[in-house]
Amino acid sequence: MPYAEQKSGSKDNPVYQVGGRTFVLFRNPRPDAVDPDTGERYTDVVMLRVADEQDKQALVQDARSPFFTTPHFDGHASVLVRASRIGEVELEELTEIVADAWLSRASAARRRAWLEQHRPE
Repeated sequence: MPYAEQKSGSKDNPVYQVGGRTFVLFRNPRPDAVDPDTGERYTDVVMLRVADEQDKQALVQDARSPFFTTPHFDGHASVLVRASRIGEVELEELTEIVADAWLSRASAARRRAWLEQHRPE
């Protein structure tokens, strides 16, 4: 995505930003994302920004989906996904989700320019 920068987050995990605003973040293991069988913290959780609650619910409503959320993210426009399950998402859908994450954080001018090139009406 244009103007995207990769930064190092805590523990050197990748953080992707546009204009200083995060749209993809590889999280550290946290107590809110654990294996329900073992209680072990997931070590491969990725946070993706979404435009709004409606987009979030569309991704997390199916329990079989690799996308999920936790109470920590209530009211936050983002979804979580385990990197180990990302292969369950079709490349076209994943590409759209990442583009939408970028669009949700990019400036109005950058959004407009990108949309003119990639999503003509």
